[in-house]
Order: sequence, then C-alpha cells, then structure tokens
Amino acid sequence: MDLTNLTIPEIRSALTSRRASAEEIVRAHLVKIEERDREIHAYLTLSPERALAKAREIDHLVASGAPLPPLAGVPIAIKDVILTRGVRTTCASRILDNYIPPYDATAVERLEAAGACLLGKTNCDEFAMGSSTENSGYGPTRNPHDLERVPGGSSGGSAAAVAARLATAALGSDTGGSIRQPAAFCETVGMMGTYGRVSRYGLVAFASSLDHIGPFARTVRDVALVLRTIAGRDPNDSTSADIPVPDYVAALDESVRGLRIGVPGEYFAGLNAEIADNLQKGIDLLARLGCQIKSVRLPHTEYAIACYYIIATAEASSNLARYDGVRYGVRSTGYRDLREMYEKTRNRGFGAEVKRRIMLGTHVLSSGYYDAYYLKAQKVRTLLARDFVQAFEEVDAVVTPTSPIPPFKIGERIDDPLQMYLTDIYTVTADLAGVPGISVPCGRTRSLPHLPVGMQLLGKHFDEASLLCIAHAFEQAGGFAAGS
Repeated sequence: MDLTNLTIPEIRSALTSRRASAEEIVRAHLVKIEERDREIHAYLTLSPERALAKAREIDHLVASGAPLPPLAGVPIAIKDVILTRGVRTTCASRILDNYIPPYDATAVERLEAAGACLLGKTNCDEFAMGSSTENSGYGPTRNPHDLERVPGGSSGGSAAAVAARLATAALGSDTGGSIRQPAAFCETVGMMGTYGRVSRYGLVAFASSLDHIGPFARTVRDVALVLRTIAGRDPNDSTSADIPVPDYVAALDESVRGLRIGVPGEYFAGLNAEIADNLQKGIDLLARLGCQIKSVRLPHTEYAIACYYIIATAEASSNLARYDGVRYGVRSTGYRDLREMYEKTRNRGFGAEVKRRIMLGTHVLSSGYYDAYYLKAQKVRTLLARDFVQAFEEVDAVVTPTSPIPPFKIGERIDDPLQMYLTDIYTVTADLAGVPGISVPCGRTRSLPHLPVGMQLLGKHFDEASLLCIAHAFEQAGGFAAGS
C-alpha cells in the first residue's frame, strides 16, 4: 500500500483498521519529499518534528480506542504566507528570511486541532504576487507533470506538493486566482470560499479586501473535509462572517439534477482551442448529469484585469510598508541614516515583481491620480459584483475555464508582466466580487506533452456546498478525464 497515495477517508480507514499508523504515513511522506522535492522544490521549510509529534498523538488515540478527530493523521502542507508558530515563515521573500512567527494562523490551529500533521511550508510567488511561482526569492517550483513548466501561482508549491504526493492536502491563498489557477496547472482540486468564510487571521496580507485562505487536494471530498474544518467565524478576524457553516461533506451526495449552470460567453473569447474543447466536453457531461445549461452575461468582465491590478497593487503598497528593517525581518547594513536604511533594506529584500506592484500601487493612490485610478476601479468592482448578483438570479452556478492557456514553460512569460497578468483573466473576477470558486481537473490537452486543463465553477455568496456538490458529481462521472 502506497501511503502517500491515500485520500483522507482512506487514511482514516487505514488507522482504524490498524493497517498503518499515523507515524508511518507521515514518515512515508517525508521520505518521498526527500526523494522528489529536490527537482520539484515545492517546500521551503520542513517541520518533521511537529508532524511526527502530532502523528504520535493520533496513534495514542488509536491505541486507546478513543474517537479520532476528522483529519486524524492527514499530512498537510501550508503555503509560506500563512503563519506557523515556531516554523519559519518567509512569504518566499528574502526580506523575511529569518522570520519565525510567535503564533499560528487560525486555519492552521483548526487543522491541527482536527488531527492534521503539518509537514512544512510551501514555496510561492513572493508575498503571493505572481502567477507562476517564479517570483519566489528562493527559486521556482516546477510542475510535477512536466518539470520544464510552471505549476501556476502564487500557490504553486502547495499545488505541486499535492500533485506529486508530497502531501495529502495543502493550504494556499487566493487574491486573484492563486489557488484555482495552480490547481488547474497541477491537475488538483483547489477551492476558494466566499470572502469571509475562512479566517484570514495569520495570513500575511497582500490585498486585504481580496485575500482568502483555501484548500488543495486530489479529490473533491478531501477539499470538502478540509474546508469544513477551517471555515467559520473567528473573533480574531473582523472580516470573517458570522454565518453557519453547512456540512460540506454531507452535501456532496445531493442530486445535481435540475441545477442551472450558466455559461458566460465573455470567458470563452480568445480561449486556447484545446482548453475550449475540453471545457465543452465538461459542460456536455454536466448536461448529461441533469444540469440545465444556459447562457449568461457578465458584461463588465473585460475590465476585470485592469480593475484588479489597480486595487490589489494599491492595497499591497500599503500592506508592505511595514517591511522596513525596523521591527522584524532582514535589515540592510552600511547605511548613514534612517531613510537610507529603509531604501537599502527594501531594495535588497524585495524582488522585482513586488517592487513593481508597490510602485504601481503607490502611483494609483497618489495625489492627483486617486480619483482617476483607484476610485474608478472601486466603481468597476461594484459593477463586476452586480454582474454576478444578476447572473445568479437566473442560474445556480457559473462554469468557465480556470486559465486561458495550459501550463507554460519556466521563463516564458517572466519578462513580460502584461502577458503574465493576463493569465489571471478568468479568476480575478471572483475575488473582486467576493464569490466562491473551485477549480477541478477537466482532462488534458491532446498535443504533447498532454498538459492539465482546469474547469472553474463559481457560485453564490456562501453557497460553497452547491459548488462542491456539482464538482463531486462531475468527478464521480469521470469528468476529471474529460477531453483526454
């Protein structure tokens, strides 16, 4: 039995039947990380002692016959923008090279309380700013399906770890598509809940009105199990919603017959032909499952990228002002005064993409430009959110491609920021509108090297259960191989 290939229910079954111990499962993952991660580079920091200590706790519960928590013995990876007490958290930035947090993020706390074993911290684009995980201060992560290609970003390390069986599940963050796009590129399931569904306490801020924490896994059921664990009101996060969390796992087996699925034409213009073919086959399968497919309009979609890269960079410029070498993180040497210390520290500590976004954000917030850019972008954001509200008066969910292109080669787009930003064209809208989204595998391209394709489902505010139900029905009907 390959202990690194088990789903969460299979891990539970192996523990209760005594076919494997939690410690054996964790050690199997650590061995595989040692073997494979030299070429993939999914992890930045490992925490084997912490994972094994939790595994031994679980094994003690098994031996005593006590009830097991819902994620007992599940090896979990955490994106390196999410705080972990006593475990280095760098945000993949040299400016935080030596930072060790004094507390855990709420999502991490809840996972460990549920029995999960924290393997380590995964690589990402620096401060979650990027779409390929090439912007990490510690080198890129490679796609396990083709080592010459990117895993997507910014949560590429988490997606790659799950895809390569270096973790059973993982947490990522999504500000403009950073869970869903790498899930598509790495052939995993990635879910972003409604804004406020999962606490952001302990998530290092990129753009506070857009940031989410969410899970990766290889099956929809595993994603539902993790999301159920981390969702819910948190008094430490004033933006977390005080709305009951439904039983996402129980919702998986509800019928999808009669559900109305909208197809927005705006998301299919200029789409890669092979992705379009796979998506059509996926939509046809949803129709065969009894869903009603109908066209919908999201007319302000064309303004989404410009709107996103104004709002996100504006918030980033404010949030990243705290990294100045004074309070924590790296401090440059050889300065004459405070101003020079700031300049040298930030110049040395931040990478090119982070500097670019800070400058863009500072510009759009500056006197004389605020109304022309930032204020106008906020008005467009309202129009984008209104598009979704109106669409959901007609349908229960919307289906789109996750990415306009398949995984691209490392280095192919890194010197062309505009082309890189355009890879987020189908994902930023959900973040701007605050609606939930999930990406599931939808076959592979026909041409070599047969690259993964992702299908995105977007839903009504706080209706993650319907998205998970549709995604699960799609998975069970063989949809993950659609078009292959």
